[in-house]
Amino acid sequence: MTAPAPTTPAPTPERQRSQDWLARGGLRPTRQRLALAEILAGDGLDRHVTAESLFAAVTGTGEKVSLATVYNTLRAFCAAGLLREIAVDSSRSYFDTRTDTHPHFLWEEDNRLTDAPAEALRFASLPEPPPGTVISHVDVIIRIRRD
Repeated sequence: MTAPAPTTPAPTPERQRSQDWLARGGLRPTRQRLALAEILAGDGLDRHVTAESLFAAVTGTGEKVSLATVYNTLRAFCAAGLLREIAVDSSRSYFDTRTDTHPHFLWEEDNRLTDAPAEALRFASLPEPPPGTVISHVDVIIRIRRD
């Protein structure tokens, strides 16, 4: 009589959502990608993270990931269309899990990026791009502070 084959437990909803998210981008689910994907997409909520804040979050889970790996993985997620990079100045970028075109508030007191209501934003027109180019998207960052 042979022993039954061990069964693999079903992934948690967060792990399954993360695996599906990576699959949408055509990315192989490595251990490190899955750890980062669970933080970014595991609960299904939209996130705005910096590489440093994501590094701190993943380190807090006990996962061994270098900051360089976090940067490289964020770039891979962007290239796969899973994230959108929002450059707020020359030294800081946020990575947004919501990839459609929409405006943002940058809270100056704590350098926090949040979504702004798109329905209130109106453009009368955009400038013509230089010959041989097209506008790929428009980033709107509204800087706010408490008065």
